[in-house]
Amino acid sequence: MLKDITVSFAPHISQPLSTRRVMLDVAIGLLPAMAVAGYYFRIHALLLIGTCVAWCAATEWVCNRIRRKPNSLGDFSAVVTGIILALSLPPVLPLWAAAIGSAVSIVVGKIVFGGLGANVFNPAMVGRAFLTASFGVMMTTWTVPASIDIEMPTLSAADVVDTRTQATPLAWSKTAIKEGGEAKTYSGRLFFSTMTGEVAGCLGETSAIAILLGGAYLLWRKTIGFHIPAAVLGSAFVAAAIAYLVNADAYVQPFFHLTSGALLFGALFIATDPVTAPLTRRGMWLFGIGVGTITMVIRILGEYPEGMMFAVLLMNAVTPLIDRLCKRIPTGGKPHA
Repeated sequence: MLKDITVSFAPHISQPLSTRRVMLDVAIGLLPAMAVAGYYFRIHALLLIGTCVAWCAATEWVCNRIRRKPNSLGDFSAVVTGIILALSLPPVLPLWAAAIGSAVSIVVGKIVFGGLGANVFNPAMVGRAFLTASFGVMMTTWTVPASIDIEMPTLSAADVVDTRTQATPLAWSKTAIKEGGEAKTYSGRLFFSTMTGEVAGCLGETSAIAILLGGAYLLWRKTIGFHIPAAVLGSAFVAAAIAYLVNADAYVQPFFHLTSGALLFGALFIATDPVTAPLTRRGMWLFGIGVGTITMVIRILGEYPEGMMFAVLLMNAVTPLIDRLCKRIPTGGKPHA
């Protein structure tokens, strides 16, 4: 029997998985969200996506040349960073601001840590956090979708845009809570808008259907696991349900939070970043619960109506500690100290 056993060098388990394949899968998964953004926010949405991708790629190429490192654009990580950053921006953000945010994403979020695989924080969220801190008014100016305001398709890529603005559903609810009014009712019309994307918000976060389609593709391709998305959405739902049960007049229904804002997009495309998320399944559950809970604490108790970006960055910071807490146990049990 032993003659039938072949002994070879490690690794003994292989998988046709590469950084390039993972990034291409993520880019394909983001196509539905990009298509919906182009439909509702027209030319400016497409220009924002193109600007972010071009500047992320150009910045990485320049940094590699300065550091005398091999060109890494072939792994498409810079392209994915640019797409995710663009989809997390308001539709009419000036292109020069998007370019600055893209450069910060690559330099501060990625290169200073040593490049892809060594970064601690999600690069796209680093760029978005910089833009939020630097250009707060621009980052909170929301635009009426073109299907509501017929003038929207005529928008150009000019830095100054004259257009109608509209609060996001989360902003409506936050304002009602601050002013002592009742939280917005999650009506059938609002449910339809948050599912299809016909509502104000960041480019890629308005349509729950598009995000779910992209997420289903990533799960089917096994590019991401279900652990982190399930932990993020489950913990957020529980936190929202507790708040709603405590005071149903002040807080919106739990399902409203799942389909509004960046929660769904972040759970499937941002929190699942394999570089900045924990390695073990137990660690992924802890990480996801942390992201979902912090997001809801900010939404319910904080000043901002949205909290996904801050939650992801905070949990990125504790990911090394989670990995230490949830160490893999080698075959045969724990080694003796």
